Amino acid sequence: MQLDRIDRRILHELQQDARLSNAALAERVGLSESACLRRVRLLEQAHVIERYAAVLNAPRVGITVSFIIRITLRGQTDQDLGAFEQAVATVPEVTECDLTTGESDYVLRVVARDAEDFERLHSKVLTKLPGVARVDSSFVLRSIVKNAGLPLDV
Repeated sequence: MQLDRIDRRILHELQQDARLSNAALAERVGLSESACLRRVRLLEQAHVIERYAAVLNAPRVGITVSFIIRITLRGQTDQDLGAFEQAVATVPEVTECDLTTGESDYVLRVVARDAEDFERLHSKVLTKLPGVARVDSSFVLRSIVKNAGLPLDV
């Protein structure tokens, strides 16, 4: 799907506030309500918009610490990678997981209620994932940039 300037403006506005009414969105991007709704539906059907989500305040829901975890696997076969990826996707405390280049195979963003909760997660879950040879973790002191949106030329 080719995105034009109006599509990018729609996406920009929805990244800022996905709860915008269609009427408000149409006004912001300079379209009629029906044309705006048609474009949003096309963006959804083309999977440009994958889903809508609420961004939560972590401390307000009891999540007080986060960690960057680097994981190295024992093997590098497709089967090794697939088994790890399938298992890590079921761990609710893992908010992001990326296959990377460099010294580690995967980099994870993990959240926990507190240090004790992270210790449980580390010893009972992360080190037990299929094929894990090494787990290296860093405590996040403070998040500087936390942007869920993608940069769009609008």
